[in-house]
Amino acid sequence: MDALSLRGLLDQRRGEDLDLWARTINPQFVRVLRTIDFDRTWTRAEGAYLWDADGKRYLDMLGGFGMYNVGRNNPRVRAALVEALELETPGMLAMGVTALPGLLAEALLARTPARLERCLFTNSGTEAVEAALKLGRAATRRSRVVYTDHAFHGLTLGSLSANGNPEFTERFGPLLPGFERVPFGDLEALEAELRREDVAVFIVEPIQGKGVGIPPPGYLEGAQELCRRYGTLFCVDEVQTGFGRTGKLFAFEHWGLEPDLVPIAKSLSGGYVPVGALLMSRAVHEAVYDSMENAVVHGSTFAPNELAMAAGLATLHELDEQGLVERAATLGERLLELTRPLVHELEVVRDVRGLGLIWAIEFGEPRSGRIAWRMIERVQPGLFAQLVVQPLFSEHRILTQVAGHRMAVVKVLPPLVIGEEDIEEFAEALRAAVKRARRMPSSLAKFALTAAGAIRG
Repeated sequence: MDALSLRGLLDQRRGEDLDLWARTINPQFVRVLRTIDFDRTWTRAEGAYLWDADGKRYLDMLGGFGMYNVGRNNPRVRAALVEALELETPGMLAMGVTALPGLLAEALLARTPARLERCLFTNSGTEAVEAALKLGRAATRRSRVVYTDHAFHGLTLGSLSANGNPEFTERFGPLLPGFERVPFGDLEALEAELRREDVAVFIVEPIQGKGVGIPPPGYLEGAQELCRRYGTLFCVDEVQTGFGRTGKLFAFEHWGLEPDLVPIAKSLSGGYVPVGALLMSRAVHEAVYDSMENAVVHGSTFAPNELAMAAGLATLHELDEQGLVERAATLGERLLELTRPLVHELEVVRDVRGLGLIWAIEFGEPRSGRIAWRMIERVQPGLFAQLVVQPLFSEHRILTQVAGHRMAVVKVLPPLVIGEEDIEEFAEALRAAVKRARRMPSSLAKFALTAAGAIRG
């Protein structure tokens, strides 16, 4: 019997990518791609670049929403996966264990504060968050969870209940009870909730993904101290900010934090295999897994699979060997150096911010006032950012994203293997794209109205 030929199948159905998605997966998403001119047929990816069916190369400043920290199709991670397949290890034993999960857990915990001593593997970031909420409630014997405005922790029901963005939550209620939102950066509001001493978990992103929200000085340190004072578990969500993204292996290192719970995922496998994990203190773990009877009280069938574990080990090795964490810090400073002047050069630029290679530019109505700006914002708040993203893609062949619903913010999360020349190319293209969008030529105005209708429809 002949084996399936993926190459042959893909060659046979070449060019059908968008139609297949529209017919079988999500027609509305394909409609959005076609409306904003992102409907390319992609054929190859390597490092920080993508190639379309016409052979044109694109600079990937989005990195699969932060999934490809070690670069797309990293050859050394791929080699580890091939070796893992060839080893024919026992894999998922159900009533038994193998070495690879323990080796990856050991490697992860060796890179974190001593407070974190246990690792629970999951299939994704949202599952890691779900585990944090579930285990946190059991460990503290409390039910309430506090989260922040604009927080994004995933889209499954528990994670969604801690989501601070109504565009994700409003159609899916009622959400889980016992969740309370506070403003990001407001320690007084946080203490008002924690002092009731019934909050199991305070969950927070060290840098908010939606809009790239940088915490005010002292906020995260103060939040940790309040959690300790009132017996609440401090959960720092590193799903997007982990594995070198901010110029530290984990973002919480910038503030010297020692969380009780740390969900991780995204780039842990180099983008090859779905995998996540919850790193936690021994106290939390032992309060939940407190007897042989409760040895399997929470878990996931496929989570510690051999391929994910091999990819995770190879990714950590790649980060170390290639110096990618330090590279992110250096290139992040260069990116800010090249783009911060735009705040003074162009009235429409309100702020440029970032840490390492998580970066954003925020737009606002020019101080002198612009009729075109007001017209676009009346159609849909934040639409100006799409007028920057679209020409960056179609004219400069650079992939970026709008940072959030109704946010006039463009965000980038490039692979950490990106070069300084790529950073310079992006900064130059960005300047040109913002200047063009500011002038609002008729073609862009028409595009804006069409895109707004597609997105709202």
